[in-house]
Amino acid sequence: MPDKTTSPERRLVLSRQTHRGQYFTEQLNETTRLEMMLIPGGSFMMGQTEAEKAELIRLDGEENYQKWYARELPRHLVAMPLFFMGKYPITQAQWRSVSAYPSVAQELNPDPSHFKGDNRPVENVSWDDATEFCRRLTQHTGRTYHLPSEAQWEYACRAGTTTPFHFGETLSDELANYCAQDREINGTLYKGTYGRGIQGQYREETTEVGQFSANPFGLYDMHGNVLEWCEDDYHDNYNGAPGDGSAWVDANDEVSSLESRANANKLLRGGGWGNDPQDCRSAVRDDDSRVLRGNGIGFRVCCVPPRALLS
Repeated sequence: MPDKTTSPERRLVLSRQTHRGQYFTEQLNETTRLEMMLIPGGSFMMGQTEAEKAELIRLDGEENYQKWYARELPRHLVAMPLFFMGKYPITQAQWRSVSAYPSVAQELNPDPSHFKGDNRPVENVSWDDATEFCRRLTQHTGRTYHLPSEAQWEYACRAGTTTPFHFGETLSDELANYCAQDREINGTLYKGTYGRGIQGQYREETTEVGQFSANPFGLYDMHGNVLEWCEDDYHDNYNGAPGDGSAWVDANDEVSSLESRANANKLLRGGGWGNDPQDCRSAVRDDDSRVLRGNGIGFRVCCVPPRALLS
């Protein structure tokens, strides 16, 4: 719980972004702020469509489909309460600001990223690092910050759309930062196109946040740039998944040993600068060890709304 005697909850002031809904701004220090978009409540079908399944099998074959993409099923209905989500992935300037706050459960490296730039997304951060960031921000502001649930992430990414990308049926290098070139790795051809898309630029590094167009909820970089940690434990499919938008976390998640922690996989969403377009879809699911750090992995945060907005 936040210490209200040392960090009282700040008054939340909502503003309106032209054609992009409402948001509030969290001032992290004198020069750095965090913009949180209000994501309206609603319901949606989570998971891949039949059209996506057909395209993925065409691209990769049945065997690879079963290995990598059948995890996006069964498609199921989720009822989502409203919440706030970061307009962008957490940037290096934002990370540096919050890493200077008092620690809660662990230390944080103030400058972990491989690709340097204040306005580039922070990367080389583990799930545990990202969770510590949320704890420090919660303690400092008096508001509850957390990683998005997997359902929150997909709902926010889709923003009312049902196509593979919130842009539409395909992706281009003018819309997102990903690998838009065909490439062969260890004898396997990885396609730089999806559907009727065409090849384009492979930047081979992160780009500054907000460089490409936002989705209808006013969120940027939901496809590509960096993979984003979610709160959930990894499960092989959606059988038994919550239908209320909450994180799917196993009861025995609180593991103590380093070996157990390394073997506890968490969800990653959205694809990154090194991913092919099919791995940047709204429905795509990835996972890795909660202690993994990589130069294609970052995160964004969610915030619990005040009671006044829930009534």
